[in-house]
Amino acid sequence: YNYEYHTLDDPSVSDYEYDKKMRELIDLEEEFPDLQTPDSPSQRVGGAPLEAFEKVQHIIPMLSLGNAFDDQELRDFDRRVRNGTDDDVNYVCELKIDGLAVSLRYEDGLFVRGATRGDGTTGEDITKNLKTIRNIPLRLKKPETLEVRGEAYMPKRSFMALNEAREANEDEPFANPRNAAAGSLRQLDPKIAAKRNLDIFLYGVGQWENDPAESHSERLDKLKDLGLKTNPEWKKCNDIEEVIDYVH
Repeated sequence: YNYEYHTLDDPSVSDYEYDKKMRELIDLEEEFPDLQTPDSPSQRVGGAPLEAFEKVQHIIPMLSLGNAFDDQELRDFDRRVRNGTDDDVNYVCELKIDGLAVSLRYEDGLFVRGATRGDGTTGEDITKNLKTIRNIPLRLKKPETLEVRGEAYMPKRSFMALNEAREANEDEPFANPRNAAAGSLRQLDPKIAAKRNLDIFLYGVGQWENDPAESHSERLDKLKDLGLKTNPEWKKCNDIEEVIDYVH
């Protein structure tokens, strides 16, 4: 039901029926704790507050994006790329989402750890907070072991609702959705993150055992097949002029 509602936008049951089944599940797990599994939907509501975030070392650094401010800078970038390889060059373009860069680690299909980018080599373990994002599957459709990267963000409707509530409580509103998303995911109490209605797009892979893809565009399709949410607006471009057309 989570996957149907939050990823496919095609729920097969009413909100009332979903909430009723969730309550039944939580009651059952409270009565029989041994039945609770790491990928249970009940794990999304948040657990006990943490005292501090543990540090996470990125085996492959999470680098930040460079900027191009006009068409000529894009053409200069393309020239440097082509000068550095004898292979054919094409590009994948997608919209830049302004949120918090995160890393998700899956082992045999199970979501085991989520981390911030931090300084690129060392981030913070925010697994419990990321589990509250319903578009992050707790178990993939296949038992793959990989580390996938993306942008956790706050949709505008969630941002507006959050600031309205803060102003009603005479709290300082967040300046923008990016700050709100970052602040939500760095809360030590995951129940706060669970109330913020965050979302995510996955856009790349850090590591993938037995990576089945031969190109980035194929890799995005494979991630979607696993149940991971990718940005639907991405496009494969054959040359830099197609990239510039996409940008405009």
